[in-house]
Amino acid sequence: MTLATSANLMVDTLTKAGRSERMSSIRGKDTKPELALRRAMHRLGFRFRLHGNKLPGRPDLVFPMYRAAVFVHGCFWHRHSGCRIATMPKSNTPFWREKFDRNVSRDVEVTQALLSMGWRVFTVWECEVASREKAEQAAGLLALSLRDDGLRLGNSVAGSRHELLPEHHVTITPPANKTPRRNRTVLA
Repeated sequence: MTLATSANLMVDTLTKAGRSERMSSIRGKDTKPELALRRAMHRLGFRFRLHGNKLPGRPDLVFPMYRAAVFVHGCFWHRHSGCRIATMPKSNTPFWREKFDRNVSRDVEVTQALLSMGWRVFTVWECEVASREKAEQAAGLLALSLRDDGLRLGNSVAGSRHELLPEHHVTITPPANKTPRRNRTVLA
C-alpha cells in the first residue's frame, strides 16, 4: 500500500460527473482520423472490413483480399516518435509513462501476432490524416502499398518512403514537399 503525498497528487478541477463525461467522449473506434482514412480509401475504390473481431488487436481496417490489417493510431496514446502531439503529461508522469509503455508493447505484440499469421500490418498515424489533403495522400500511399506484393526494405513506390521497422511493420510516411503521382498535373 502506498500513501498519497502532495508530490504525486493531481488536482482535478472537474467534478466526478464532469470527469466521467469527458472520459466517456474518448472513442476507441470510429475516430475522426479513422473516418478520414476510411472515406479516402473508399473514394479510391477499396472495400474493407471494420474492426476485425477475429484478428489480434482488432485492426481498424481489414483488407482480406490483400491480407492486410491497418491500424489508425492516435499519436498521443501510441507514442508516435517525433510527433508534436505525442507529449508527456507533466502531472502524474510515472502513471502515464507506464500506461504508454503498455500501449506500445501491446502494439508490438499485436503486430507480431498478425505477422505470424501471414498478415501485412500497416500503421497510419493521426497526424498523417489530420486534414482531407493529408488523408488523401496517406490513402494513396496505402493503396500503392496494398497493391505492391513485393514491398521490401528500401524499396520506393512512386517517390514515397516505406519504412520497414525491425518487426516488419510498415509505417507509411509521405515524402516532404511531394504530392502523390495521381495529383500531379502534366503540362504538354
